[in-house]
Amino acid sequence: MANPTSTSQEACAHGRYIRGSVSKVRRVLDQIRGRSYREALILLEFMPYRSTGPITKVLRSAVANAEHNLGLDPASLVISTAIADMGPSLKRFRPRAQGRAFAIKKQTCHISIAVAAPIT
Repeated sequence: MANPTSTSQEACAHGRYIRGSVSKVRRVLDQIRGRSYREALILLEFMPYRSTGPITKVLRSAVANAEHNLGLDPASLVISTAIADMGPSLKRFRPRAQGRAFAIKKQTCHISIAVAAPIT
């Protein structure tokens, strides 16, 4: 989303209802925030976490939006914002002894990544 008061152009993308814990996604987003697009892709490729797949997908979408909608060069883009918010939980039940049931909450999250060209 472009901010009318700033001189840099910004493009963002959202991944909604991604299966995974918010805390586990945030630890990956903290590593790539503020880095260049190429550097972030290399980091995401070699991180051993499951959440890097959806994050890479959202990052590529944000860069495609910047390239197509704003005409920016992907090589010059920097990740300006990377946040994860909690989504709704899928509620499931596990049968237990003596007819009881224990609730299992399968968490989802919303990932938002914004990329911008650095101000020169």
